[in-house]
Amino acid sequence: MFKGKKSNGINPNSTDTIIGEGSVFEGRIKSEAGVRVEGSITGDVESSGDVIIGEKGSVKSNINARNIIIAGTVLGNVTAKEKLTILSSGQLIGNSTTVSLVIEDGGVFSGTSKMEGKAAAKDSTLDKEPAASTKPFTNSFGDSMAM
Repeated sequence: MFKGKKSNGINPNSTDTIIGEGSVFEGRIKSEAGVRVEGSITGDVESSGDVIIGEKGSVKSNINARNIIIAGTVLGNVTAKEKLTILSSGQLIGNSTTVSLVIEDGGVFSGTSKMEGKAAAKDSTLDKEPAASTKPFTNSFGDSMAM
């Protein structure tokens, strides 16, 4: 019945999955396109496109996507292949791994961040070289720190 149709593929720039306000979803979402959450999700979210958590959105899961924009609340670890943005109304309680991180004034981030730059993947010699100096220095707050 559908043998004559060819799939043109999914555009990762489009949003094909929306969890609307008042909706509750439990389980794993895997999408080739973008995902927008205005309701509540418990479970992992994986997208080849962008994941947007709206102001009233609440996610208790790990998120893996190209770009992640958080205006609501995320409890879990996030991995953005390109950019993670936490808007002024957003909260991320968990760890992040990304190339670029933007946190607007008022945005909350509680966790650790690992920045994976594009150049770092090409030049792995930084991990192999010893530290240039081990003598302490004093920062602008007067704290002595080892380098």
